Amino acid sequence: MEHKQLRWIFLFTLAIIWGSSFILMKYALVSLSPIQVGAIRILFTAAFLLIIGLKKLLTIKRRHWYYLALNGFVGTFFPSFLFAYAVDKIDSSIASILNSLTPLNTLIFGALFFGFGFKKRQLIGVLVGLVGTVLLILKGAEVNPNQDYFYASFILIATIGYAFNVNILKKYLHDLDALSITVGNFFLMMIPAFFVLLYTDFFETFEPTKGNLNGLMYIAILAIIGTGLAKIMFNRLIQISTPIFSSSVTYLIPIVAITWGVLDGEKVTLLQFFSGLIILLGVYMVNKAK
Repeated sequence: MEHKQLRWIFLFTLAIIWGSSFILMKYALVSLSPIQVGAIRILFTAAFLLIIGLKKLLTIKRRHWYYLALNGFVGTFFPSFLFAYAVDKIDSSIASILNSLTPLNTLIFGALFFGFGFKKRQLIGVLVGLVGTVLLILKGAEVNPNQDYFYASFILIATIGYAFNVNILKKYLHDLDALSITVGNFFLMMIPAFFVLLYTDFFETFEPTKGNLNGLMYIAILAIIGTGLAKIMFNRLIQISTPIFSSSVTYLIPIVAITWGVLDGEKVTLLQFFSGLIILLGVYMVNKAK
């Protein structure tokens, strides 16, 4: 299959997977703390990836490890905790909407720090998508006035980390295959994640109640599918497309996440669905061929 077709398949598959991740986090947070959710998610993902790709560590050269560490911590480690804290305080659908700032940050930081250029049409497309995102946020604040929007800043920080992650991978790790990058990332992150979990007294206080076991089940699904497999797919997407195209998956994620939110009883208005259509227009403009 040609890269042009394959990248669209990856884009929509990732939107479905990551759009469903927010509701899984929400359910896991019923019985576990945000810091526990973040740490266990990383540990489960690391265990899964080492089982399927341990030999890939041998393909990683010494010059890659610095960028794998930088890429992993700014693009996965810290965002895992930031999103867990944010989803604990604001609706999962709103969190996914704020995540749509990633393409704009990817374009800005790619130009400022990595020397990547962009076309005028791409900038307009990003801004159109951002307008849709702003409309969703404003309406979400109106529908949910009791949400603690201070935690929205956590998602903003995470999207900046995602922007650096995409650009680092595209510029410095393009010669590694997607599985090697992902396994290397989580190999480096699993020890810090273990000590974070140890700090929370999880091993002393955890009881195998139905609620706690359900929480672990949601994290396992989130880790294996929403992080492990999705990260491999996303790393490959970056390699066969552009940073802006890859990060535009975050414009599609809210549509999936809002659907799950509605099914779970979160309030969503007609204007928010209309805003989703504006976001799709932005994605089309960013990625439209000449």
